[in-house]
Amino acid sequence: MTPNAASASSGPSRRSFLASTAVATAAVAGGMPLLAACGGSDSGSKDGTTSGKSAKKLLPAYVASNVVTPDIPSKNGSAMGFTSKLDLADLKTSVSKKLGKGSRIKIMSPFWGSPPKGDNAYYKAMNDLIGVDITWQNQDGVTYDEKLGAVLASSDVPDVVVIPSWNMGGKIPSAIISKFADLGPYLSGDAIKKYPNLAAIPSGAWQYSIFGGKLRGLPQPAPSVVGIVPFYRKDVFDKEGWELPKSPDEFLALAKEISRPRAKVWACDDMKWTAFNIFGVLSGSEKPLGWNLTDGKMIYRVETEEYLEALEWTRKLYAAGVVHPDAKAVNQGTAGDRFTSGQVLMYNQNISDWWGKMAEQAVQNPDFRISGMDIFGADGGDPTLWAGSPAGIFAFVNKKASKAVIEDILAAANVTAAPYGTKEYMLTNYGVEGTHYTVKDGVPTKNDKGNQEVLNAFVMLASPAPTIAHPDFPDIAKEQVEWQQRMGAFTKKSTFWGMQITEPARYTNLSNDFEQLEDDVVRGRKKISDMQQAVSEWKKQGGDKLRDWYQKLHDDNGSAQ
Repeated sequence: MTPNAASASSGPSRRSFLASTAVATAAVAGGMPLLAACGGSDSGSKDGTTSGKSAKKLLPAYVASNVVTPDIPSKNGSAMGFTSKLDLADLKTSVSKKLGKGSRIKIMSPFWGSPPKGDNAYYKAMNDLIGVDITWQNQDGVTYDEKLGAVLASSDVPDVVVIPSWNMGGKIPSAIISKFADLGPYLSGDAIKKYPNLAAIPSGAWQYSIFGGKLRGLPQPAPSVVGIVPFYRKDVFDKEGWELPKSPDEFLALAKEISRPRAKVWACDDMKWTAFNIFGVLSGSEKPLGWNLTDGKMIYRVETEEYLEALEWTRKLYAAGVVHPDAKAVNQGTAGDRFTSGQVLMYNQNISDWWGKMAEQAVQNPDFRISGMDIFGADGGDPTLWAGSPAGIFAFVNKKASKAVIEDILAAANVTAAPYGTKEYMLTNYGVEGTHYTVKDGVPTKNDKGNQEVLNAFVMLASPAPTIAHPDFPDIAKEQVEWQQRMGAFTKKSTFWGMQITEPARYTNLSNDFEQLEDDVVRGRKKISDMQQAVSEWKKQGGDKLRDWYQKLHDDNGSAQ
């Protein structure tokens, strides 16, 4: 179970895009695949960022882990991949001695589903391994915003609070700066070497954990490549002999050819997010990533020709009748269900669906085969893709925590950040062998107790460098990583990539209406001219002033690269 791994609508919304992107950063079979952010500020100020040069002084030393060697090393911003069967006898040890000193720690974290009892076997085993006594204050992930705001506004803040990036709106960034501890004295420079698994977290993720000029977050790293994949039914394509399209025109032509509405088969679902990638539109996942210095001028994504071209192409798909009608209605069913049932043959969703759909269909439809097509450019050539943020969910430590408590929290994070192929990783992600899971033919499988208890908890504290491993479907893991590597070769970093930025509060809601208007335009309810008018209004209502703010931010701080 993953939070918002599939959108409740026909395609990913900007909010579910954020959630699913983070969800995929630890996309490992059996474990909880986990996301990306928008807070931050310069030292003591209400909004802004920490410059690249200043940030580097705060970064922990990077020491790559040599405990386990991946079958497919990371390349072009991809995750690392593991394609071998698991042999529990060969698991490595990444934490040689118990670092915890027995502190009692309370952690508040979002939870999707029904939380287990606090004295369960999984929690006990993890606490024993770490040497601490952690109590989880699990909160409903769907309404986490409300609980988070109330807790941070109170004087009763737990020792650790987990905050996903999609919950970092409103006053949350300033609360992070005022309520949470500077971890720099414990982690910056060589200090982090006390915690080898944390030292192996990529530097970009640590840089993105700087809030208010201090290193405050324990990150969950994310691949920098795009997370939304245009999926297709490989089993059907192979059977019919259809060739994959290599341009927007070829896609539309194929879609017309393979749609059979009378047989309740349509070529695709809503493809807006893939259109943004095809046409090279700046990222819409987080506000700072939507800005880029182009030919000396600061430009926002909605002002670009590429943005309008992507919407126009998606509109053509709807107008041609090749998109499933429920996608137009938005709130009926999900694209993933329409795909697995054979009603649509192409859809776009987070990369985690690659394994998720294969695992889901393995028994009921053994011939089912999902694959991802490479993203092509608007002219049929190479695409221009934009990097996503280097980290997602963060864990923050209460400013009032004692040195002993902070060190025990870091001891816990050092265990949860253990790499795939280690004993610590298996316990964190699968629980206790025999109690929570069994291994058959090198494939670990959770039982009912594992599915109830080993979920949403310790994986939320910190995680290793992005990893993809599916012992049950090693070919899928290989395909996912290789897709990321191919797409990573065409991926660029926009001006503010990797910088935690808090926009001035007066601009918080300035761009909120664009997503709904996008959906109305592609579905034919509004015109491209309506979008152009909205962009004009956006400029007058604060867009141009926000542009000046970003320009000054860049002039003062430079970029993070």
